[in-house]
Amino acid sequence: MSQPNPHLEHRLSPNFTLAELTVSQAADRAGLRNVPASNALTNLGRLARFLEQVRALLFHAPILVSSGYRSPAVNSLVGGALTSAHMQGLAADFIAPKYGRPLDICRAMIGSDLPFDQLIFEGTWVHVAIAPAGQAPRRDVLTARFRPGQPTQYLRGLV
Repeated sequence: MSQPNPHLEHRLSPNFTLAELTVSQAADRAGLRNVPASNALTNLGRLARFLEQVRALLFHAPILVSSGYRSPAVNSLVGGALTSAHMQGLAADFIAPKYGRPLDICRAMIGSDLPFDQLIFEGTWVHVAIAPAGQAPRRDVLTARFRPGQPTQYLRGLV
């Protein structure tokens, strides 16, 4: 039996560990490592602190992250964009069922003053990205539209 990696249990913020922000079922299934480099690790700390703000906005409902950091190999495996903020440790896909539906979460975030760079309503989850250090957040809002056999379409705003 393998020993747990204490590095992954490192708490990045009161409610988020490194393990939560590097989890990848796709990586596990493919036998890929999903370990962030030091710059991505620094960004994950910033992302965890931002997610604490999101959690506070959502009346402290637990946030369940399905995808945070992605190594380039994992990002390629899941069909992520070549410039995905996930590879820099700047993005997370999540739900907060005790708060409400992903659409409700997006509405709350849009109505707040949270400094997100990008917010995408993905139907069954929320994608949020923070700006790189030193850059102003754009507060860009998109809605993803998925159609079988076609590339994902991103529409401006919450539609």
